[in-house]
Amino acid sequence: MLETSARLLRLLSLLQTHRERSGAELAGRLGVTTRTVRRDVERLRGLGYPVHAVQGTAGYRLGAGAALPPLLLDDDEAVAVAVGLRSAAGGAVTGIEETSLRALAKLEKVLPSRLRHRVNTFQAATVRVGASGPAVGPDTLMTIADACRRHERLRFDYTDLHGAESVRSVEPHSLVSFGRYWYLVAWDPARDGWRTFRVDRLRPRTPSGPRFTPRPPPDGDIATYLTYRLSSRSWPVRATVALHEPAEAVAGRVWPGMGVVEAVDDRGCLMHTGADTPWALVWMITSVDADFTLVSGPPELYQALRDQAARCLNAVDGRTGPPDRGQRSPVW
Repeated sequence: MLETSARLLRLLSLLQTHRERSGAELAGRLGVTTRTVRRDVERLRGLGYPVHAVQGTAGYRLGAGAALPPLLLDDDEAVAVAVGLRSAAGGAVTGIEETSLRALAKLEKVLPSRLRHRVNTFQAATVRVGASGPAVGPDTLMTIADACRRHERLRFDYTDLHGAESVRSVEPHSLVSFGRYWYLVAWDPARDGWRTFRVDRLRPRTPSGPRFTPRPPPDGDIATYLTYRLSSRSWPVRATVALHEPAEAVAGRVWPGMGVVEAVDDRGCLMHTGADTPWALVWMITSVDADFTLVSGPPELYQALRDQAARCLNAVDGRTGPPDRGQRSPVW
């Protein structure tokens, strides 16, 4: 009996890791006959596992059923699921915290001690810094994701940054988790262009709209488009800087949300960036640690760079007193 149970677990593991396996291959891997494989498949079906026979290939495939049967996870998969559940319990998707903790409790009860130690070590060594973003309900996320998958127009009430409310009808393309927020990237037919919406500010309406033909993603890539939108276009103070190093050399020093690097040639590149204030832009530009030329920006940014340069010269020359304009330096 123990040998049969162990073979069933091994068979289930083989079916879970591949889309389709032939009966002969399964028999060879298990060291039994194809007749025994057929009997074991029937036993799995009796336990609730939807094992389907593949016509024409004498093979088997594990499908989706009406209920979730037990899963077999290898060591790395079990650790990944446990870490993901712990992150979800404290994440920005509201309504799943308790469910995540219940699932995590069940998983940790059956984790071998070596794996439980790995999970606890990771948890003890990590710290969540800063406040999380606005919580978003899982129903809202699933409604948007389903509209993206089905290529159906999404109708929703939206409140913008200034509190103005409107009803929108868009062609949803992607749901993106970026930093502390969830965003919807969609084509807005009424405005004839791509738009980005904060998910915590929208309330989906039902039913959804008609189907549409998906458009190619903006800028060739949703991540690039959203990074550009959030790092430069949406900020009140924007600038373009010529960095005197090739794009690949500075790419690692420009983090997501800080700016978008545009390759020019093998000697330099452009960085498009934005911030709330000129002083914040000064810090962001100089933190890249590369020689640069300011290509475009507001007059206040030019003056802020001059003031910062004078302040740095005063520091190394041993002089005291503020720069000529007498402006206070920011505290970062």
